[in-house]
Amino acid sequence: MNQNIIYALEIMGKGMGSIFAVILLLTFIVILMGKFSDHRNKNNNQDEA
Repeated sequence: MNQNIIYALEIMGKGMGSIFAVILLLTFIVILMGKFSDHRNKNNNQDEA
């Protein structure tokens, strides 16, 4: 294959890997925020009762 095509595929692979890593990181952050807010809401509901 042409060297330029191989170089372009390498750059594209790195970009796609980076996007995948960022999506996983954001998913993990959203899950953690959901757990913390759920935990806080349970504590607020118990205090009111």
